[in-house]
Amino acid sequence: MPTLTNTADMEYDAQANTGANEESLRMVSAAPIGNEPVSDEELRPHALDGFIGQPLLKAQLQLFLDAARKRDVPPDHILLAGPPGLGKTTLAMIVANELNVPIRVTSGPAIQHAGDLASILSSLDSGEVLFIDEIHRLPRAAEELLYIAMEDFRVDVMVGKGPGATSIPLTLPRFTVIGATTREGMLPSPLRARFGFTAHLDFYPHEELEKLIERSAGVLGVHLGEESAHEMAVRSRGTPRIANRLLRRVRDWAIVHDLSSVEPADVKAALELYQIDAEGLDRLDIAVLNAVVKQFNGGPVGLNTLSAMVGEESETVETVCEPYLVREGFLIRTPKGRVATEKAWAHLGLVPKDDVSKLF
Repeated sequence: MPTLTNTADMEYDAQANTGANEESLRMVSAAPIGNEPVSDEELRPHALDGFIGQPLLKAQLQLFLDAARKRDVPPDHILLAGPPGLGKTTLAMIVANELNVPIRVTSGPAIQHAGDLASILSSLDSGEVLFIDEIHRLPRAAEELLYIAMEDFRVDVMVGKGPGATSIPLTLPRFTVIGATTREGMLPSPLRARFGFTAHLDFYPHEELEKLIERSAGVLGVHLGEESAHEMAVRSRGTPRIANRLLRRVRDWAIVHDLSSVEPADVKAALELYQIDAEGLDRLDIAVLNAVVKQFNGGPVGLNTLSAMVGEESETVETVCEPYLVREGFLIRTPKGRVATEKAWAHLGLVPKDDVSKLF
């Protein structure tokens, strides 16, 4: 199976530079951490029936693929949108497997010039799947080339330079582009319009993550006691990639302590060692909550001040830490700054001195 650049684990666009460095060190990060002995690829299902979660999306995608098979034509182009770690790359691989066609893998940042994309497109075979991760990061010239290729299945190859340069149209076989993005809003409208099917992936409920952890435990050879999967699921931030990472660390705990079965108490002890609490908060999350609650009596506090208090760059706090705290109701962003909710106070074992609602 031909592969150009495997970028299945590209980090979230907004976490570049400093933010990305911090994110790559966190156990509860949706970005990959180094090279695992058992990679995400080995834990990925290879058929749509084995994909856990996202039931509505699965039903839609199954119908979409079944119709293409019955018509005996490559399916329309597919856009997979959602936060990192939810299974966009896995679904792209599943689509290729379901269609029994090769998949070519590349990424937006890996394509520096339109010529790079033209080279990839011109080498595709009929029915082949081209998976472009972080497609919103394609250069503008490559985007414009992709418009024509996706709609008319042709590319214009420039021959020569200067006034004597000529454009030669090259017909392409029918193929399917699968684009993955964590920033759908950054995709230009002309590019979005060329996708025949758009799938939005949502965070997973605990029940689905439990099933996923149990499946992954079978692949890793880890025997989980009753409720052990639940203990990991509630700490996984609704993200399969985090769930699998926590399972691997719990597996390490079981190996070192010669455990034949992993019980809930073992899960708690293992993840406590990595400073991950019952809500899935890690050291940085707790530091942010402590700063807002204890140093500023619940807020409001500005981002730069908060970053200085926890000793991190403001970009790290804003893009790495805050999204989960806001989504889970620990923090609220207001025009005056960040404010801790009653849930944050309670999580720290404290009682607000004032009515928290007055701070909003």
